[in-house]
Amino acid sequence: MAYRAAVVGGSGYTGAELLRLLAGHPEIEVALVTADSNAGAAVGDLYPSLATAYERITYESVSAADLAGLDVVFLCLPHGESQALAGSLVDTVAHVIDLGADFRLPVADYEQWYGEVHTAPGLADRFAFGMPELYRDEITASRHVASPGCYPTSASLALAPLVAAGLVEPTGIVVDAVSGVSGAGRGLKATSLFAEVSDNVNAYGLLTHRHTAEIEQALGHVAGEAVQVLFTPHLVPMTRGILSTCYARPVAGVSLTTDGLLGGYRAFYAGEPFVHVTDGSPATKATLGSNAAHVTVRYDQRTNTVLALGALDNLVKGASGQALQNANLVLGLPETTALSAIGLMP
Repeated sequence: MAYRAAVVGGSGYTGAELLRLLAGHPEIEVALVTADSNAGAAVGDLYPSLATAYERITYESVSAADLAGLDVVFLCLPHGESQALAGSLVDTVAHVIDLGADFRLPVADYEQWYGEVHTAPGLADRFAFGMPELYRDEITASRHVASPGCYPTSASLALAPLVAAGLVEPTGIVVDAVSGVSGAGRGLKATSLFAEVSDNVNAYGLLTHRHTAEIEQALGHVAGEAVQVLFTPHLVPMTRGILSTCYARPVAGVSLTTDGLLGGYRAFYAGEPFVHVTDGSPATKATLGSNAAHVTVRYDQRTNTVLALGALDNLVKGASGQALQNANLVLGLPETTALSAIGLMP
């Protein structure tokens, strides 16, 4: 018998992408899709790409009572909104997978980086941080999961083998990343307008971007010590994709080569179905529509710098695909179920 699931906030890009992936899942049945702003509309009318899979499903207003008893509830809501709903769900549904930021960080860190009071601080410890390659044991031991952001997934997977092996200094790490406009969501805003995005590249969130805390948390987890990162994101004129370019200094006395580092990366990610270590340069197009992350590493002797790169689809491995990977884990299913590491080309 299939597990019964709900997608809360199913009219946004991450919600629609999750519905696309769930349409091919043999063990999960979508029983309910909510979207207060589109209540009463057919899923297929808002997203014709989903019409054949969800022709009889309409968006409904969210109600905690309607969600009670379900096996999985995916929360595809803007940051701050899951806090109001999660308290009614953590004991009434088997598993909550939150795609928002509300439960990814300790409460003090959330309040520091998001600049607002957390309204459900007692729930933070009930969610595992959902980056399977780095937190698999914590995820499988937890009922509920907070899936990480797209930038932290790309940067952390690119850098994790270095900090885990103690090869680079834990401070002074620099992450420059570019993302497609879908990462800003489906809501209407001036910075997402075609005339603003087309033929334009701009950096944003200078020095204070919220995903900095998640990158430092994930890298600190594998390093076993605090890690400090300077993170700068950039918006580029494409729909999907993230490429993170990361720079770190080797620790004193360590001898590095590119071949040795690539061998270490392959050992670190051996058996990981969605991380591909490449000798080439990762490209966003290679991961399009897939749950794959492509990573590589180089050592530059001239400047004594380690260069690490990671590419992924921000709506799949960076959001909905990773959320489904986490759901598979907590349900005891093969984590690759309904997920592909094969991108779309051209």
